[in-house]
Amino acid sequence: MLDVQVIDDPTAATVALEPMRSRLLSEMAEPASAAALASRVGLARQKVNYHLHALEKHGLVRLASERKWGGLTERLLVASAASYVVSPSAMGPVAVDRNRELDRLSASYLIALGARVVREVGDLIRRAMEAGKRLATLAVDTEIRFRSPAERAAFTNELTEAITKLVSKYHDASAPGGRAHRLVVVAHPLPQQSDPKEPS
Repeated sequence: MLDVQVIDDPTAATVALEPMRSRLLSEMAEPASAAALASRVGLARQKVNYHLHALEKHGLVRLASERKWGGLTERLLVASAASYVVSPSAMGPVAVDRNRELDRLSASYLIALGARVVREVGDLIRRAMEAGKRLATLAVDTEIRFRSPAERAAFTNELTEAITKLVSKYHDASAPGGRAHRLVVVAHPLPQQSDPKEPS
């Protein structure tokens, strides 16, 4: 089972987002039969089978094993991933595109960059799996609380200078056998946590 599966097919996204099918996916971390799932979600087994067929057709669940019960064969299915992300490419021509005219300091541009990361890395993971290889990536995630807007601006300038220096040191456009990598650095305010009500 994958940790995360990126869904880039519009039809598969529609199948996965249907509420009952989404619920079934959440119930299938371990192999389960249609009968077992039916009792968990409160649907008739035939209806569960209908949903499972759609999920299996789009690669969202897979056959884990089969077991014989008298003259019948019971299929046990399992989710193909622990969690799923819908790629912006599933939206087709209306998908967000960072190549469109966007203010590079806007939240829209940041979202477009995030969408591109999902689309590109999702495709790279799929190719790596097909080739039986691991995908080398790097991610840094941290929080920083600035004392003032002036310090936030100073940090931005220093970070930009440091990245520019590192890129100029290690980038070699003509290196034989080299491979280009994408570096994206983003910063955004953390969502405000609602304050718990004071005891009266």
